[in-house]
Amino acid sequence: MSDTLFGPDNLPYGLFTTPDAPGHRRLGVRFGDDVLDLGAAAAAFGSLHTEVLRAPSLNALMAAGRPVWQAVRAEVRAWLTDETHRETAARHLLPLPQVRLHLPFEVADYVDFYASEHHATNVGRIFRPDSEALTPNWKHLPIGYHGRAGTVVVSGTPVTRPRGQRKPPSEPVPAFGPSQRLDIEAEVGFVVGTPSTMGTPVGLAGFREHVFGVTLLNDWSARDIQAWEYVPLGPFLGKSFATTVSPWITPLDALDAARVAPPPRDFPLLPYLDDSAGGIEPGGYDLRMTVRLNGHTLAEPPFSTMYWTAAQQLAHMTVNGASLRTGDLYASGTVSGAEPAQRGSLLELTWGGREPLELPDGKRTFLEDGDEVTLTAWAPGPGGTRVGLGDVTGRVTPVE
Repeated sequence: MSDTLFGPDNLPYGLFTTPDAPGHRRLGVRFGDDVLDLGAAAAAFGSLHTEVLRAPSLNALMAAGRPVWQAVRAEVRAWLTDETHRETAARHLLPLPQVRLHLPFEVADYVDFYASEHHATNVGRIFRPDSEALTPNWKHLPIGYHGRAGTVVVSGTPVTRPRGQRKPPSEPVPAFGPSQRLDIEAEVGFVVGTPSTMGTPVGLAGFREHVFGVTLLNDWSARDIQAWEYVPLGPFLGKSFATTVSPWITPLDALDAARVAPPPRDFPLLPYLDDSAGGIEPGGYDLRMTVRLNGHTLAEPPFSTMYWTAAQQLAHMTVNGASLRTGDLYASGTVSGAEPAQRGSLLELTWGGREPLELPDGKRTFLEDGDEVTLTAWAPGPGGTRVGLGDVTGRVTPVE
């Protein structure tokens, strides 16, 4: 298994059904090109955690807390790698093509951040060419907004082109109709497991105790709807129609070898965001992402360049006393690097639609009906291995 992105150093969690039992959702762990039926394996091995591993979503396991996450991960690794367990484990492995994957957890809330300096700078230059690219608050706090939990969908779910109000600068009044500037945002999502008490902020050191795992995420965006509606309260209908996540949630512990220091900060941070003090783990992650459109590579955004870390985002999200719930999902914001080929949205890649991309199947500024977008990523693992994050794919379908 040394050459796979889904070996014993990864072991991401998902939710699946089989053709013979389409109504029976089961937890699984991906191992190579197979899926381990987690509940059945736990029962066969007499695990103390069988009850939560037989649940019809990841939420029960996520709510159980980090000691249980670590114990289950150690058990699963032993089942799959210990020679004495091989025969028993093999009886509960299913070929990946023979199962159907589902949204692995029940989404409680969804927050999207804006944490890439390169992305924020590009967007500022596109929309405000005669002003400062970054807003005055950008380097003092992680900017974010609340999205819509009910439209978070699993990879493979078709995305219907949204409709809404659009007003080009040349028109005196808005028109209504399908978005003409449909875009993607290549992001990384963080899934909360352990809840918190309302009124009690979660500090930087609480990140590992509360965040269960990581998923790739595509935050679909209707740029024309967004541009007309976002003043003064920010994104709304231009963002809320669909957010696609991977069917696999990679445990935080699987990414320990990928932890890196974030970029240098330009201003001293307030204490609740200051991760320069001793005892705080490196907050960045070296994730290598790839964005493809209809199979053609568009960009390779580096997550290691993100200005704000996931731990800082969690601390800021709760500093006012807002509580966490099991199943909360928060996203990094578009991941973009310093180079043009590292930009994680078509808005940036085509510079607001003014510089079309030349692709083998034609020019693109924004997405056309029938286009399929795929996000992939991997991270360095222990001993020179690689840890894969589950792919995220979505195809645009026309509005009826």
